[in-house]
Amino acid sequence: MKLLFVHVTCCLILMSTMTITAYLTTTTLRRGSAMHHPITTILQHVSSTNCNTDQEIRRRCRCRCHRHRHNDRFVHFSTVSDTPDVQKIDGLSSSDGKESKQSKQQQQKPPSSTSTTTSSSAPPPHPSTFPPSSYTPRPFFHFEILHQSSKSLARVGRIHTPHGIIDTPSYVAVATNGALKGVDFRDADDAGQQLIFCNTYHLLLQPGTDVVEGAGGLHEFVNRRDRPLITDSGGFQVFSLAYGSVHEELSTKGELKRASTKGKYKSTSHSNGAPVRVTEEGVVFRSYRDGSAHLLTPESTVQAQKALGADIIIPLDELPPYHIDPNALEESVERTHRWEARSLVEHLKNVKEQAMYCVIHGGLDRRLRKKSMDYLTSLPFDGYAIGGSLGKNGDELMELLDWMMPLLNENVVADADDNDDGDGSGSVAAVDRRSKPRHLLGIADEPSILGAVKRGIDTMDSCYPTRLSRHGTLLTQKGKIHIKSGRYKSQYGVPIDEECTCSTCQGYDRAYLWHLYKAKEPLFMTLATIHNIHYMNDLMAEQRQLILEDKI
Repeated sequence: MKLLFVHVTCCLILMSTMTITAYLTTTTLRRGSAMHHPITTILQHVSSTNCNTDQEIRRRCRCRCHRHRHNDRFVHFSTVSDTPDVQKIDGLSSSDGKESKQSKQQQQKPPSSTSTTTSSSAPPPHPSTFPPSSYTPRPFFHFEILHQSSKSLARVGRIHTPHGIIDTPSYVAVATNGALKGVDFRDADDAGQQLIFCNTYHLLLQPGTDVVEGAGGLHEFVNRRDRPLITDSGGFQVFSLAYGSVHEELSTKGELKRASTKGKYKSTSHSNGAPVRVTEEGVVFRSYRDGSAHLLTPESTVQAQKALGADIIIPLDELPPYHIDPNALEESVERTHRWEARSLVEHLKNVKEQAMYCVIHGGLDRRLRKKSMDYLTSLPFDGYAIGGSLGKNGDELMELLDWMMPLLNENVVADADDNDDGDGSGSVAAVDRRSKPRHLLGIADEPSILGAVKRGIDTMDSCYPTRLSRHGTLLTQKGKIHIKSGRYKSQYGVPIDEECTCSTCQGYDRAYLWHLYKAKEPLFMTLATIHNIHYMNDLMAEQRQLILEDKI
């Protein structure tokens, strides 16, 4: 009887193994060979070893599953060899839901290396590989330092661009889809806004870079012909697909976003495969609009930004989360260096009167930050952006800037061989880091602005004032006003801020704004946003004056 039971158990196990293996083989080819699937690996392991009991089988399966789950946690930061079926469209790749015979054949073969794909172990290109002419000053873009504070690293300057001057230090408003939330660009210009930030990721998906290019570029498309624009690569938005907002990433300690049950297109948890995939070629992600697959590469994002035509563009970089294994962080930094170098090569093929800033990475790891700074500042970029994880709070951000910004205020001879040996084998001509503008990416709340300006930051972007406007928070010299409070419903004739000269404060009082907010009138967002943008630009003008007087 016991022998019969063992025989039946073995047959059931064998049948289950064959069924699951067959299923995986037919359904996971788009991800590569089914033999690399975690469950298939487990079954192979079980079938190839002597498992005398059902308990032993379960134990080994649990061990294998645990190891695969652990390894998948950082899949976003590993070079993945398999990519979904994608079709090249307008400089990026998109899945159209139809599989041709050729694409099916390609799916069953491991992807081959191309001329633009670099081995993950290869160092980034040496500065000497870039043409000498690329290191000469740009006639259409330059940074002029008007005054250096004697009290701090703060400085007053001007960035000259083809579409106008940017007085620094300066706040940069964010127009994600080529539009500020709630206000016309003309209203923002009247409020003193100079540089505006647009997101390539969103504009790629809607309306498409071909549409913008057909209009004559972003300046023509949005009717902002005499003020400068800056676009990013899309890397930050791709990061957000995997880990959510910075707040969500910090609260979940780096876990990938769990599957969402809301919306037509569900986000994918790491148990079903990462929502984004990083390869040496680029990053694969799915559109939040229609679920289509896209491949964003250093070359394609530069091509997209060429079509958009902003004055300042950003190379593709990988944005790792705050919570990350140190080895994975170092791999990410090295990959970012290769991506940014590829982006720069693509940019230099046709500069089109655009400046390109590098993005310095390394998280809070000072060794990696210095490595990134030394390499990227040795290349012919036109400015320096500070990106990556900048800390979990304002104190960590300021601590990082306290250490980092003096290094960007030096003339150095670059040892840019990217191996930290300091032997000078990669040396190029002296680099005057102080002569180029510095941008702090994604950080521009009021306390951070005041701290960053003292440490030598020239420009910083954030949706901070426009987001506050939408939620009924108004900025004043005496602090924030939460207009939904009933205390404001009878404040007739009292503007938001008595010292403010914006059109909202000149024409409307707190009582009327309270009414608009409570009634959910769209006009409230417009009036509140005009005021908050005006406040931010007044704040920056005040900071410039204090620097000129050596008071900060």
